[in-house]
Amino acid sequence: MTTKDSYAPGTPCWVDLASPDLVTSVAFYRGLFGWEAPELPPEAGGYRMFERGGVPVAGAGPVMFPDQPVAWTTYVCVDDAETTSSAIVAAGGTILVAPMDVLDVGRMCVFLDPTGATGALWQPRAHKGAGVVNEPGALCWNELATGQPDLAVAFYGAVFDWRASTVEVGDAPYTEWKLGDDTVAGMRPMPEEVAAEVAAHWLPYFAVDDCDATVAAGRAAGAGVAVPPTDIPPGRFAVLDDPTGAVFAVIALAGPV
Repeated sequence: MTTKDSYAPGTPCWVDLASPDLVTSVAFYRGLFGWEAPELPPEAGGYRMFERGGVPVAGAGPVMFPDQPVAWTTYVCVDDAETTSSAIVAAGGTILVAPMDVLDVGRMCVFLDPTGATGALWQPRAHKGAGVVNEPGALCWNELATGQPDLAVAFYGAVFDWRASTVEVGDAPYTEWKLGDDTVAGMRPMPEEVAAEVAAHWLPYFAVDDCDATVAAGRAAGAGVAVPPTDIPPGRFAVLDDPTGAVFAVIALAGPV
């Protein structure tokens, strides 16, 4: 296992789950990925840190208010949450949770981009982000699905200095977000008929050894299958709804990331 101890500003660095039933969520992801979720001190407010081999890979916390969606949230590393939150507003986004301290581990902010997708900022202190990525049982990709890709390009370019590099994959365009020379995330445009029914969202991908076996295990543990195992250039992937309704993807990578 190769550990990671820092992220460049503008790079997705963490994901966490807002769950209406943490007991169910912890049991599900423990069974699917072999994650552990040790109890944190009471001041953490019920938040749990998923770990793989003692290294943090993702988080989970209780839904905090009635209208909060059950979902995975992608966090982008920043130097200064206040400065970036101002940039978000200037670029047409909305601040849902103003910059706030999270104990001594970092500073966070939650925002809504102009296309309707929720994201978050992470200004690291003691907690830098996922301690392992791009390996089975760990985060390996973050993807924006939106019906307004041009608006997203303008917004994320202004806020994080991301550059959109778009290619044709099959019959559809796919965008890689570039920060300098590095690819940091992706974007998939949703067809108009899909966007009318499905809100824009960030989708986390977790690497696995065997996509089909993971989907079968997830289904047996109460997950729904939104996209069955499918071959794409980076590997074989699927999209699942966990037992509480949160959507995530798994992928057996065809090669190193």
